[in-house]
Amino acid sequence: MPLRIAVLISGGGSTLANLICRIDDGRLRDVTIGLVVSSGSAVPGVGIAREAGLALKIVHTKDSRTGPSFSARITELVDEADVSLVVLAGFLHLWRFPARYAGRVLNIHPALLPAFGGRGMFGRRVHEAVLAAGAGESGCTVHIANLEYDQGPIVARARVALRPDDTVATLAERVQAAERELYPEVIQRVAEHGLEWLRERGAASADA
Repeated sequence: MPLRIAVLISGGGSTLANLICRIDDGRLRDVTIGLVVSSGSAVPGVGIAREAGLALKIVHTKDSRTGPSFSARITELVDEADVSLVVLAGFLHLWRFPARYAGRVLNIHPALLPAFGGRGMFGRRVHEAVLAAGAGESGCTVHIANLEYDQGPIVARARVALRPDDTVATLAERVQAAERELYPEVIQRVAEHGLEWLRERGAASADA
C-alpha cells in the first residue's frame, strides 16, 4: 500500500509543489497525498493543491472562535483523511496534535537545528540570523515534530557552505535546493521501511 500523507501549508506551497512533481514523475514512489490543509485561503499553495486535484481544506486560526480549536480542527481533518504521516511544509503554526500522532509528524527547517530555530524563526529571518552570526555553514534539517517549535528528534540534515559574498537571497536559494532533495528522500525512506524506521532514526538522534 502507498504511504498516504497529509501536507500542511501556510504560504507559497513550494514544498508541496516539489512533492507533487516527484510523485508524478516517479522519483517519489509509493507515496500519495491524501489531504492538504492550508492555514490561509489566499496563498499560492492553495492554487497548487487545487490544480493538482488534491483534497484541500482551509483552517484559519480565527475559526476557533466559533468552532473547535485550531489544532482540534486540523486533527479532525487528518483523522478523516486516514493518513499515516503528516508533513509540515512551511506551516507557520504550532499544531498541538494528540499522542496518537507522536512520531508521525515531520517538519523541515531551513537551518542546521538545533541552531537558528524556535518560535518566529522561519523564511528569511533564519538566513538573516545565520549571516549575522558569521556561521561557516547552514543547511536544512528534517526532524520529527513535537509540541514545541523546531524541537523533536533530528532525522536527517543537509549542509550548505556559506560563501563570503552570500546574501539572504543567495543563501536561501541554495538551502531551498537542499530542502527539495532532502525532504523527499526522508519521505521515501518512510514509504520503503515504514514508520518504525522513522522512530528508530528519532531514537538514535535522541540518544546521540
